[in-house]
Amino acid sequence: MGEKSLKIFVFSIVALLVLGVVMLLSTSVFIADRVDIYHDVQRQFIWLGLGIIVCAVTSSIDYHFWDRSRWVWFYVALFLLILCFIPPIAQPANGSSRWIGLSNFGFDFARLQPSELAKIAVVFVLAGWCSKHKNQISEVRFGFIYPVLIVLIPVLLIGFETDMGTAALLICASLIILLVGGGNIRFFVGSGLCSLVVLGLAVWMNSNRLQRFIAFLDLEAHKTGLGLQQWRAQLALGEGGITGLGLGEGREKLMYMPYAHTDFIFPMIGEELGAVATLSVVFAFVMLLIFGASIANSAPDRFGKILGFGLVTLISLQAIINIGVTTGLMPNKGLPLPFVSYGGSNLLFSLAAIGILLNIYRQGHAPVKDPDADLFNGPRVTPRI
Repeated sequence: MGEKSLKIFVFSIVALLVLGVVMLLSTSVFIADRVDIYHDVQRQFIWLGLGIIVCAVTSSIDYHFWDRSRWVWFYVALFLLILCFIPPIAQPANGSSRWIGLSNFGFDFARLQPSELAKIAVVFVLAGWCSKHKNQISEVRFGFIYPVLIVLIPVLLIGFETDMGTAALLICASLIILLVGGGNIRFFVGSGLCSLVVLGLAVWMNSNRLQRFIAFLDLEAHKTGLGLQQWRAQLALGEGGITGLGLGEGREKLMYMPYAHTDFIFPMIGEELGAVATLSVVFAFVMLLIFGASIANSAPDRFGKILGFGLVTLISLQAIINIGVTTGLMPNKGLPLPFVSYGGSNLLFSLAAIGILLNIYRQGHAPVKDPDADLFNGPRVTPRI
């Protein structure tokens, strides 16, 4: 991967960030319960600034640091996930316990979603595991049972938060990482089928999830109920056509579609800027996936390759799920569109992941010093005959 490819990779991310800010300015001012219409815009700018700083920091840290400290981050993530159930630190909202914060102590801004840290911590652990046990990774114990049991701990905690979207994302990303790390493909075919069965039971045993799935199967019949968001999203994409209604001219954000500035920002892009913009967003994520995987492949060691690929997989899978949900191809799951949707935690940790990828690129393209280069630079010695 050359310098030109790196520029395309960085440009894709910057373009998504700029588009996210522009669309947030267009959509968030119509939120009904906001006294200050620029409240979310101001907060997103703060998170963006913090994210850029974190990206700069992680890009300057040797990525092997994440290997040495992987279990520390894993335990910190588990501790923060547990805090999601302990008041007054827990900050439940919309029937979910995904956040922790200090709003009960007067710090309204300080709210964090621990599952975002947990996703990256799991990538650290799995990359280190596949690197450490590279000679045993094809065995069922080291290539499947042990790592899956480790991943299930944060997955269950996230599931109990009723954040099934993030739990499913983490399971899929973990299985892909283990497969790329050298695991036997037979293990993952079976685990994939088992995961589908477990997911089906989780939907069947929860009346709300079951009703949401039924609504997904027939959005027309549930367009005023649980299928409202996805139905309005399809209307928005249809109204936008090829070139869109114009920036700021969208109608669905006018109290018709809930959370138009967060999880459903993609159809808002389609309504106001058209299919040209939505296809450009898809293209940007394709570039991120291709050149991000190329960066991972350029890493000088096994840990760097798996770490880089794992981070790219997390971001790409989340984008695929978000676009799939907002276009009506998948059941509704509360996952934001990386770099574009409103939300501080996802933006912060996504930029942290990009910083780590940049460090992998830097080390993968560092000039290799010739061990014989100094032979002619030392003091001259006259040979004796």
